[in-house]
Amino acid sequence: MTPYSWNKRVKGRARPRPVPGKMNQTEQAYADHLRLLMLAGEILSYEFEPLKLKLADKTFYTPDFMVVGKDGLIELHEVKGFWEDDARVKIKVAAKQHWMFTFVGVMRKGANWSLEAF
Repeated sequence: MTPYSWNKRVKGRARPRPVPGKMNQTEQAYADHLRLLMLAGEILSYEFEPLKLKLADKTFYTPDFMVVGKDGLIELHEVKGFWEDDARVKIKVAAKQHWMFTFVGVMRKGANWSLEAF
């Protein structure tokens, strides 16, 4: 019989929870990109985590960025280093329930950004 070791690492993904209102590195890089688009006149404005959408009881979705295009239309952008299934489901549900917004998934591809509409 082997004695139990408290020093064993638990398998699984131990990832720190995001801090509301604080950007991670990918979000900061995308904010820099949005700032350049705003200065170039491609968009009117953008804001980080401006709203929280209710999807169901005790289930909410907070988009990373609200982007106002030149035409005044509002897009909600979700920035990801990679997509997990639960995040993809959540944004699809949000897009269906809150149809008045355009939902966009954003991933970095090298020096460029890949956009996916939901």
